[in-house]
Amino acid sequence: MRDAGFKHWDCITPFPVHGLDKAMGVKRSIVPRFSLAGGILGFCTGMSLIWWTGAVDYPLIVGGKPYFSPMFAFPVAYELTILFTAFATIGGMFFLNGLPKHYHPVLKYDQIKRGMDDLFFIVIESRDPRFHATNTRTLLEKAGGTQIQELEA
Repeated sequence: MRDAGFKHWDCITPFPVHGLDKAMGVKRSIVPRFSLAGGILGFCTGMSLIWWTGAVDYPLIVGGKPYFSPMFAFPVAYELTILFTAFATIGGMFFLNGLPKHYHPVLKYDQIKRGMDDLFFIVIESRDPRFHATNTRTLLEKAGGTQIQELEA
């Protein structure tokens, strides 16, 4: 399908297939960049929070300690790093995947559950610029497709 120039298509498999992403031409996800940005923001927020409360909002010298020390701010910054990273990862994944998707025509196909058990499916969306019903059916038949069906749009 990739070599034929299709852009909006997917594979449904009952188990992970090593190398399928590469064969489909799927690029590496940028979700880790969202995670990194969330982690950096969380760390900076934690350090800034402790600096603000200790040096600006309520400056109080206790036992000769400085108004701000990274050593004392580290636990807060560490926890906020983890929290913001988790939120950024989940948010980035939802954003990039276009979630939530409450409906997809493939879910109405009566055999779709077998795609999670013992069948392999190729789904080509009609919004693809290369999609033409008869030409696509012929291509799938040449590729070895046996139960080719057109689903509702």
